[in-house]
Amino acid sequence: MKSSKLIMGCLATLGLTTGIAVAQDDAEREAIAERLKPVGELCLQGEDCGTAMAASSGGGDTSGDGGSVDGEGIYNNVCMACHETGAAGAPVRGDEAGWSERTGKGFETLLSHSINGFNAMPARGGNPNLSDEEMEAATAYLVEPVMDVPELGGDTGASGDEGAAASGEEQAAADGEDAASGEEQAATDGEDAASGDEPAHAGIDGEAIYNQICMACHETGAAGAPVRGNAEQWSARLEQGIETLYDHSINGFNAMPAKGGNPSLSDDEVKAATDYLVQPVQ
Repeated sequence: MKSSKLIMGCLATLGLTTGIAVAQDDAEREAIAERLKPVGELCLQGEDCGTAMAASSGGGDTSGDGGSVDGEGIYNNVCMACHETGAAGAPVRGDEAGWSERTGKGFETLLSHSINGFNAMPARGGNPNLSDEEMEAATAYLVEPVMDVPELGGDTGASGDEGAAASGEEQAAADGEDAASGEEQAATDGEDAASGDEPAHAGIDGEAIYNQICMACHETGAAGAPVRGNAEQWSARLEQGIETLYDHSINGFNAMPAKGGNPSLSDDEVKAATDYLVQPVQ
């Protein structure tokens, strides 16, 4: 009888210990997912994206965000990495001096470049699933502090004078070339410095972080960023060692903002994303 109770007690303890370990793993994954969770929900082309965005944002204030479309949410998810840091020469939101020439050419020109891309700025911020309406709302939110935004919802074919956005984006392109050389030097990494045991970030989902933060530049080559999987672009970089890549990914370098413009990421999360970025060419 005592043996049975002892066995049952051991089994209960083992089950409890296993349950705690699983719960801790789940909690860690949920914490990462929470930090990476988009401010605005994006939907695939062909879906009712405006309705989806409105539903995720729960309505609220629609000033400067295209009516029911959450322009602020799209901006925070797609645009802020450059337009909050000035990466690649992008004008910083709210900086009147930086926007003075651009705003003089009109909202339609700015919208045209947001939709179609220009020099270092990829089309639709690097996310082709965004609709014209969503781009209009995000652009309106971006420039709202420095200019009067026209009523949204009209023709978003935006093909006006290339002027203001052009002059600003030309500067972005020039800075982008500097960023290219800087990122070439920054990214020259590749060889796995980890010898022996796995690094602390080995269990982190680097792919998810990359898709949320890094892909806008590293899938399009914006600002001279080396494209993921392009062996030729990465060949020189891989000679410098992974620690250099980690350092620049974490601290930023030239046009590349620290932690991809998301300071809430931990160093280990950035390292995991960096590992995923260089994995195809190592």
